[in-house]
Amino acid sequence: MISVLLVDDDALTLELHRNYLQRLNGFRVVAECTGARAAVSAILERSPAEGIDLVLLDMTMPDGTGLDVLRHVRARVADVDVIAVTGVRDAEVVRQMVGLGVAQYLVKPFSFAVFRDRLEQYREYRERARETTGPATQAEIDAMLGALRPSAPAALPKGLSADTLERVAAAVRAGAPMSAAEAATMLGMSRVAVRRYLEHLADAGHVQRSPRYGTPGRPETEYRWQR
Repeated sequence: MISVLLVDDDALTLELHRNYLQRLNGFRVVAECTGARAAVSAILERSPAEGIDLVLLDMTMPDGTGLDVLRHVRARVADVDVIAVTGVRDAEVVRQMVGLGVAQYLVKPFSFAVFRDRLEQYREYRERARETTGPATQAEIDAMLGALRPSAPAALPKGLSADTLERVAAAVRAGAPMSAAEAATMLGMSRVAVRRYLEHLADAGHVQRSPRYGTPGRPETEYRWQR
């Protein structure tokens, strides 16, 4: 069982990630922190018997950054793996986190499917590393490192952009079930365009379609984020 520390200053995000992990085999949440200093203490002060294997680490917190946490941890040679889970997209921050040995860099917002894929890749990496004893062959090393590489994302249908898809996904994820018209008003887009993005998300399994009754005529379709 992989012991996980969740670090994020937003209570709803902690709850979301906790619920996501509960849906995966082989992971258990052993601690949660809402600040950088608390995260460093949680990692360094736990005994080996109750140690943390993996940290899901936010980058922006009131008392420090994910970079601060990781620098302190690496300076103490703490044997813990880290997946950055953040909205920070700055290339220099990404470079520094990679230099400090993050296993993955996961940008918010994301669907459960993306979260599941990255965590399952990490679990496969640990399993391969555990099964490899003695001097590793080149093939074994390639297999271990390859387990952490995300598969190439499927190409978007013609006319859809990744940035707009992310905006639509974030709107649905953050709120109550909504129709295409409601999402269009929120995002300042046309209803037809938003509906194309919502249908793409539904086909990919990220949102659930359901009819909304209570108005005259045909029921309206509403879209709910799959948690």
